[in-house]
Amino acid sequence: MPQAARARSNPHIPRVTLNSDGRRHPVENTLTFFTLLAGIVAGALGFVVSQHVVATTLGAAALVVGLYSQLISATREQRMLIVTGLVAGFLGVALGLAHGGFVP
Repeated sequence: MPQAARARSNPHIPRVTLNSDGRRHPVENTLTFFTLLAGIVAGALGFVVSQHVVATTLGAAALVVGLYSQLISATREQRMLIVTGLVAGFLGVALGLAHGGFVP
């Protein structure tokens, strides 16, 4: 078994992709990343009382875009990131509303 004794020069590095089905999904991937990024930012800003308007607005946008992108998502990886963004966006909306909502 000479192949067993040979050392690997290029170890297998796992490839991270949202296109696990082998096809490109540029619209779905863009909506997924927007939902994730907007949700995380809204969730973080929800803890800052003076930024309640931004947190509420960005969280609401993340919820609307995230729910739509959940409907058209094509792969499991997209759905995982969308749900993460939805939860963070909901947190941002909830905290933003608790601190004053849309009213500056």
